[in-house]
Amino acid sequence: MLHTLKANDNKDFLRTEPIGKLLFRLALPTVVAQIINMLYNIVDRIYIGHIPESGDLALTGLGVCLPLIMIVSAFAALVSNGGAPRASIFMGAGDNASAEKTLGNCFVTQIFVSVLLTAVLLIWNREFLLAFGASENTIGYAVDYMNIYAIGTIFVQLTLGMNAFITAQGFATTGMLSVLIGAVLNIALDPVFIFAFGMGVKGAAAATVISQAASCTWVLIFLFGKRTYLKIRLKYLKPEPKIIFPALALGLSAFVMQSSESVILVCFNSSLQRYGGDIAVGAMTVASSVMQFALLPLQGLGQGAQPIVSYNFGAKDASRVKAAFKRLLVVSVAYASALYILAMSLPGVFAAMFTSSDALIDYTSRALRIYMAAMFMMGVQMACQMTFVAIGNAKASILVAVVRKFVLLLPLIYIMPAVFTADKAAAVFAAEPVADALAVSFTAILFFFRFRKSMRSLTSEAQLSTETSGAEL
Repeated sequence: MLHTLKANDNKDFLRTEPIGKLLFRLALPTVVAQIINMLYNIVDRIYIGHIPESGDLALTGLGVCLPLIMIVSAFAALVSNGGAPRASIFMGAGDNASAEKTLGNCFVTQIFVSVLLTAVLLIWNREFLLAFGASENTIGYAVDYMNIYAIGTIFVQLTLGMNAFITAQGFATTGMLSVLIGAVLNIALDPVFIFAFGMGVKGAAAATVISQAASCTWVLIFLFGKRTYLKIRLKYLKPEPKIIFPALALGLSAFVMQSSESVILVCFNSSLQRYGGDIAVGAMTVASSVMQFALLPLQGLGQGAQPIVSYNFGAKDASRVKAAFKRLLVVSVAYASALYILAMSLPGVFAAMFTSSDALIDYTSRALRIYMAAMFMMGVQMACQMTFVAIGNAKASILVAVVRKFVLLLPLIYIMPAVFTADKAAAVFAAEPVADALAVSFTAILFFFRFRKSMRSLTSEAQLSTETSGAEL
């Protein structure tokens, strides 16, 4: 709790502490939080994949559920990933009332979205799952999981969404504890519900819902309590278009990025089912899990840097904004490169975490090397994209997300097997690294010009403000 107390005692610490120390202090807990949060679904897949006799089919059935799970998370990001940076910018500018209005508006919006999503998932999940690549062999497992998971939608929304506002204030350790509580509980409950109670995939879903409810309770107690700097207040719960619409616009890039993962996974699953059958879809479940393991910590690094960038952007301190981005870029590239080396060197180890089937391990090992061939470049992509969000550049952040997924990857999923016909399933997996390489090149060029323009504008505004203050004196 030491970091939390420091943050609350010194509200200007985001402008005064050394960048390197500050990034480490804020990013480490957010990276850990992202890894822990990822364990909710990863642990489910690991346990389910090792269910005796039916593990392979159950794992494939859960893989078909992933697009729906990603959509739920994407709606949380739509609200929070736009609202939290704007709250930080308002704090940096000294406008704390607007920061709290943003928090309150986002809280109400997420409750409304949760109710709608729950209804949709409960009514139409079977239809969605069949469209997403479920076969006659796997649809039963997928429906069993989603019927229970849908009930916990509101807990997922509020935990992921409101936790972003905790981190945005600099309470990174508290944010980490929010997801740690749920993850530890989920890891403990999974084997009990799945194996001891004999509930199978239903048990995994029940454990996840209970765990998310515990995390949600922790988050809300903090944001309604006395230790937070920004508090959820009754007077700010009435939605105001001028508050919520700009937040949604800024969060749209995160929504596109995460929801597009859902759309893309559907396309991958349907194509792989066509060219490789259930074993190829199972391999995709593992490959997408490993990619998630790679990208979520990168997002955590960006979220750790976001309060620094946003606060100093609001305070018109261009030098600290640039310094924070440079440090974020170096760390992100180093992490992405290290994980790339691991994936290329030990693909079988990753595969064996999720299944006991020798055939699936062998197939996944070959697919994983193809799928993650451009992973080392993703540090650049994520650092630039997260910085666009942190400085409030909604258009650029949306553009890079759309280009990577919809302009490049989506068509390539169908183009690659049409061109490389010798092994069409392998060609489908290869669409990912080809798209990533092209997307990183585009993002880096766009960022170079847009970021320089933003920093020149920020410097001019700061100089004008200084001159105006001097003239008044």
